[in-house]
Amino acid sequence: MKNLPLARVYQLLEPGPVVLLTTAAKGRSNVMTMSWHMMVEFTPPRVACIVSPADHSFKALRATKECVIAVPAVDLAPKVVGIGNCSGRDVDKFERFGLTPVPARIVAAPLVAECFANLECRVVNTRLVNAYSLFVLEVVKAWIDPAQKDPRTIHHQGYGRFAVDGETITLASKMP
Repeated sequence: MKNLPLARVYQLLEPGPVVLLTTAAKGRSNVMTMSWHMMVEFTPPRVACIVSPADHSFKALRATKECVIAVPAVDLAPKVVGIGNCSGRDVDKFERFGLTPVPARIVAAPLVAECFANLECRVVNTRLVNAYSLFVLEVVKAWIDPAQKDPRTIHHQGYGRFAVDGETITLASKMP
């Protein structure tokens, strides 16, 4: 074994695919890149996510208590990285990156047409926002694009490196 700097631990435990989080406040939609999230409940589906107060989306999420988590496939990776490298304070990211906002059914934040899945969410717990910027979301409506067959997601490994989903295997399990 060799020493690993503590600042690199997150690269080992990255929780899931890089996603896009959309918000809408004061008549303006925004989209941000997010990779720090995890499932915390099966039914109803709940997701914990970190949105930093430094992110433009933080204020909208805190005020409206709703968002969309859009799951992009690997072909959107350059746009996903571009979205993460600029601020919605300065630019309309939907326009700059050629993404199509689609009205959601339940929340005001838009779906992203180019993503293979979109999850309409409401904030159900903010107790850890002040300490850790952690919001707990409940998925209230889920969408899938059946035209996108077997989409592969990207996973952030830090410093501009991403892993892409690969082969899928099936093993016996007692989980639903």
